[in-house]
Amino acid sequence: MATRPGPLTEWPWQRLGNFKYVVMAPVVVHGARRVAGGGWGDIDLAFALILPSLLLRMAHNQIWISAARYQTARSKHRIVDRGIEFDQVDRERGWDDQIILNGLFFYVGYLLIPSARHLPAWRADGAAAMALLHAGPVEFLYYWFHRALHHHFLYSRYHSHHHSSIVTEPITSVIHPFAEHMVYYFLFAIPMLTTVYMGNASVLGFVLYIAYIDFMNNMGHCNFELVPKWVFQLFPPLKYLMYTPSFHSLHHTQFRTNYSLFMPFYDYIYNTMDKSSDQLYQSSLRGTEETPDLVHLTHMTDLQSAYHLRIGFASIASKPSNRSMWYMWTLWPLAWLSMVFAWVYGSSAFVVERIKLKKLTMQTWAIPRYNFQYGLNWERESINDLIEKAILDADARGVKVLSLGLLNQAKQLNGGGELFRQKYPKLRVRLVDGSGLATAVVLKSIPHDAKQVFLQAGPSKIACATASALCEKGVKVIMNPKKEYDMLKSQIADSRASYLKNSSNHMPQNWLPRKVMSAWRIAGILHALEGWTMHECGDAMMDAEKAWSAAISHGFVPLTKA
Repeated sequence: MATRPGPLTEWPWQRLGNFKYVVMAPVVVHGARRVAGGGWGDIDLAFALILPSLLLRMAHNQIWISAARYQTARSKHRIVDRGIEFDQVDRERGWDDQIILNGLFFYVGYLLIPSARHLPAWRADGAAAMALLHAGPVEFLYYWFHRALHHHFLYSRYHSHHHSSIVTEPITSVIHPFAEHMVYYFLFAIPMLTTVYMGNASVLGFVLYIAYIDFMNNMGHCNFELVPKWVFQLFPPLKYLMYTPSFHSLHHTQFRTNYSLFMPFYDYIYNTMDKSSDQLYQSSLRGTEETPDLVHLTHMTDLQSAYHLRIGFASIASKPSNRSMWYMWTLWPLAWLSMVFAWVYGSSAFVVERIKLKKLTMQTWAIPRYNFQYGLNWERESINDLIEKAILDADARGVKVLSLGLLNQAKQLNGGGELFRQKYPKLRVRLVDGSGLATAVVLKSIPHDAKQVFLQAGPSKIACATASALCEKGVKVIMNPKKEYDMLKSQIADSRASYLKNSSNHMPQNWLPRKVMSAWRIAGILHALEGWTMHECGDAMMDAEKAWSAAISHGFVPLTKA
């Protein structure tokens, strides 16, 4: 929301939530009636492409979202070195609203303008006219409207909503209040309506013009520089006709410069060009190679977890995985396809995210394998190869600490990481499984007066340490399943083994909510912050109290107190 929301801030269908696409029902019903009455031959090209063009726009935008988030995590050409908060993700979730509005405008125009019907597929003269009209009236009017939006009256009521995003993503480009978008579409309608009345409009001309707007909008709001220098060297005047991500990023950080839409020409004319534009472009293009202080090596869980990657669908990725949505089943083919693709072509860990914590630079890498694959005996060697490759890559890059996600530290897979420590005794990167902190978290979360605890875990260091500590206190520990119970019981002192019991009851799996990290990941952060030099893998385990005290001193709190 803007700081002081003005009239027509909310979208008309905002209260419909995910059912907002029902507003396109008149287009569907109209098309169905025409097909029923006169067959498919009664549908002309202009009408037939209304809905497909909207789907094309959605796919185009989603490609930019996914590609940009992946590049932002790994690229050395980042412009603003800051993370993105959840409130920005929530604010930008409705990026498809303007696509719905576009569809309604096309439909209303089709109904009200007789000459807009039966348009030809392509007219080159019409496309040329649209290009000239965009470079002239559209860019000119947008420039002055944009400057007006930065007047405190309009800025506080409308445009501040867009500028809440200092670190931009491609889709930030279309996050505006409803009233603002109405003006933008009236501006973009100038070339289209003009060619309609000139008689040289075409369906493909309209589609390509909207695609051009989407492309430039998305490209200009990336948080990394991607326009190569040779483009401007080959055609120097292009610097006045095409902006770059670094050019527009300055508008989001400085606010009073670089107002142009896509063509910086008007900023040069009216002396609103930020003087550091060229310098930022050069420095962003050169980039800075960055070595993360620590890496958390995780993995995919179930197939549904593919939807929750940052590079995926924003409306799903920003929510906990246990929040299922009615349309999720439609994405299963995509999930299966991504799993097969990762299985066949996933030859190394990939960067999932990059964040800053105090002076630490952290990255999350994911092994391109899912839970069920970790349980396949014939896959263990290849998974260990992937983990080993990631560890050696981190070591070669000077990473200080690498924390192992849950299945990447499985004892039956690689001995809790001991396999790699033994194989490479001169490793400089410290391998951390977080067992000490995980044990402390479990023990501290159990009420002091508890008499019985259900422990659902495998025969791990954490399970053994937790069960031993509880049994020492005289707390009855009930375990599931039987195989793990038998293995763990052999590791408990005989004097306390009577407190360990087995049960077939099943406890459901919980997913971490927002702003909550696993103990394995936090343990890696603590190793980097505290400068601990020991490996915590295999049978080696950090003292639980020491890990707990360090976590509390650095501001981490248990989920039950968050």
